[in-house]
Amino acid sequence: MSGMYDVVIIGGGMSGMMAAIALADMSRKVAVVSRGDPVCCLSTGCIDVLAAGNDPLEGIGSLPDNHPYHLVGEDAVKTSLEMFKAVMLEEGGAYVGDVHANRKILTPLGRHKATCLVPGTMEFADSHSDEYIHVISFSKMKDFYPNYITSNYKNAGCSIFDAGISTTMGIAERFENRQFLEEFISWLKGLDIPEGRIAIPAVLGMHFAVDVCNEISVELGRKVFEIPTLPPSMPGLRLFGGLKNALLKRGVNLYWGKEIYSVEKSGSQIEAVTLAGAGRSTRVQGNAFILATGSFVSGGLHASMDAAIETVFDLPVYLPGKRESWFNDDFFALGHAIERSGICVDQFFRPVDTQTENLFVCGSILAFSEVMKYSCGHGMAIATGVAAANVCGELV
Repeated sequence: MSGMYDVVIIGGGMSGMMAAIALADMSRKVAVVSRGDPVCCLSTGCIDVLAAGNDPLEGIGSLPDNHPYHLVGEDAVKTSLEMFKAVMLEEGGAYVGDVHANRKILTPLGRHKATCLVPGTMEFADSHSDEYIHVISFSKMKDFYPNYITSNYKNAGCSIFDAGISTTMGIAERFENRQFLEEFISWLKGLDIPEGRIAIPAVLGMHFAVDVCNEISVELGRKVFEIPTLPPSMPGLRLFGGLKNALLKRGVNLYWGKEIYSVEKSGSQIEAVTLAGAGRSTRVQGNAFILATGSFVSGGLHASMDAAIETVFDLPVYLPGKRESWFNDDFFALGHAIERSGICVDQFFRPVDTQTENLFVCGSILAFSEVMKYSCGHGMAIATGVAAANVCGELV
């Protein structure tokens, strides 16, 4: 089996999916190759752009000159984030927020985290510390502990609902049932909850959580919001599902759960990748390729004692010195030097120090990203994915 495409994208995470959507909207024939569901499925579903300061776009100017955001530019970062919001709105997973303003969400540990764009179910999560919050939990629910919130929030209460099931995904599936939702709303109305906001763990449905959250809010006349749970996260799964549906609607071909067995090159051009699998192999040919496999966590990079490799095309990997300097003495401190590792690219997102002309790189595999230090993971993935797609799209 084989396929011929204008662009083949290696990696099905945020960066790869947004690159594919951008290229499909340019009427390019696109394929995405992914060995499995991406790390974004485990995320809060929120889009961190840059945590420092109130205006994340303005803050880009203060980043080191080699940070990938500077390759994109502030205007293009903003455009790509607005594009993301439009795509998710089409898929029924509306995101809210201003790309020029950070906001805070309540975490499952009862603290606040700065982010930029949030799912519509978290619109009212940025509450004042003196405002009453009533936390709803579910009997025997795993990986959600309301006492973490009530003990850290000076003005809070809690009630427990018996959903008849204890798993996050199982409860989310129950909220897709009309009778269950009505029973839950009726139970809430029967509680004597003081004036304030109602916080519910992120289980308000698999696909239509924004509609469910809005209905509960209207029925109770209260501001209702979801609190992201520990992984696996329903908002992360909704985010991934929305983008994947957007790809399918645009006719993007997906080679999911496929490992790359070999790469074919001719001179300075990559011609095809062959995918491993039972039986006959699959050859995926492209005029251009985009690498969006992520860093160490996603498997795009692999470290040994004093070196690191890029796992698909064997591109040269930048490393910040010897292994003994890769990590801080305090492992939980932000800013480990190893975060600067990755693929160095030119102004067109092509890897440097290679003879490959039709390969582009985007996402957290880019050198000097430092996504943990700057809290810029999804935002940088979106921005560099769209930027690499725009450059690539002009050439094919």
